[in-house]
Amino acid sequence: MIGIETDGVFDGERYSGGGAVVVVDGDRIVSVGPAGTALPPGCELTRFEGCTVLPGLIDAHVHLCCDSGPGALDRIPDFSAAELDDVIEESLRRQLASGVTTVRDLGDRDWAVIDWRARYADALLPTVLASGPPITVPEGHCWNMGGAVLGVDALREAVAERAARGADVVKIMASGGVNTPGSDPASVQFSTEELLVVVEESHARGLPVTAHAHSLDAIRFALAAGVDGIEHCSFITASGLAVDDTVVADLASTGTAICPTLGAVPGATPPPAVLEMMRRTGSDYETRIQLFGHLHAAGVRLISGSDAGINPGKAHGILPEAVIGLVEGGVAPTAALTTATAQAAATLNLPTKGRLAPGSDADLLVVLGDPTTDITALRTPQAVYLRGSRI
Repeated sequence: MIGIETDGVFDGERYSGGGAVVVVDGDRIVSVGPAGTALPPGCELTRFEGCTVLPGLIDAHVHLCCDSGPGALDRIPDFSAAELDDVIEESLRRQLASGVTTVRDLGDRDWAVIDWRARYADALLPTVLASGPPITVPEGHCWNMGGAVLGVDALREAVAERAARGADVVKIMASGGVNTPGSDPASVQFSTEELLVVVEESHARGLPVTAHAHSLDAIRFALAAGVDGIEHCSFITASGLAVDDTVVADLASTGTAICPTLGAVPGATPPPAVLEMMRRTGSDYETRIQLFGHLHAAGVRLISGSDAGINPGKAHGILPEAVIGLVEGGVAPTAALTTATAQAAATLNLPTKGRLAPGSDADLLVVLGDPTTDITALRTPQAVYLRGSRI
């Protein structure tokens, strides 16, 4: 049994100062109390001066098969199965070092992440939720991951295969993307009727559906089909950025979870395809963070994910930058923190994650300072605990 004492605690929803002690027994939190709370016999206390303890972070959008190098998405078919295992494990180690203790992988290559998870379920690495290969169209966005299908029958079969293989979520590419040659993020890849088939088949098997949707039309189609989440949600049209407040209101009223996939390595230059999309649509990083500040103010549910692994600017472990980006866009620090803790856990159906409370998993992050007054404190992790073990 161990105790962790800090100056403050963020429990996943709110901050308390004046000192706090979290007591952990095995892989679970026993208690969260004020400084000076009597410790159980034999409890070993570690004091972190000037620090805040918070739940381990949840990155709701990663690509563990991608190594964060140039052209990472293009190169994944070149890896052998053993090489993919190495990439997955290194990706997870980098996530853990940044304070991320749970990830949701939204696109692997031919089930590599799901197969790795089955073999190494006990590895002292972040908890992994996974979609398997994203469902896309032939030659569509991320087709080289192995999830391309054509027609309603093939869509039904794709959902059934994901359920049979143990996927936690179904990911579908409702629009084109930036990083696949020949794919256009302003386009749509599936009709509302096709998306509805995927939603109905997935929900019948107890699986949520999240849709990659850069284009405004893809967002509309995904909403009409009743998806549970939307990735990127960029509001792009052929002529540029077009935020439709009717769509924003629908996002808020339905409770659809939006993952903005903000965050980038400070100073990194985006790949040429991303720069071209930014030029064509007028959607630079500042515009994007302001967009999601607007969505938050309108009552839209946000969860944080980084799209980690797809290029050098999207290195594994940059989730803190995604949360910082929300604050820069006008979201209050406490609300931004919930998008990577309690709100993310609730959205991803992880009842023992994202909270510091008795019975919760002992996944903890200790940072220097108070992130509710200075969100950049997330950049200075002092300790990470995974299932009660200090990493």
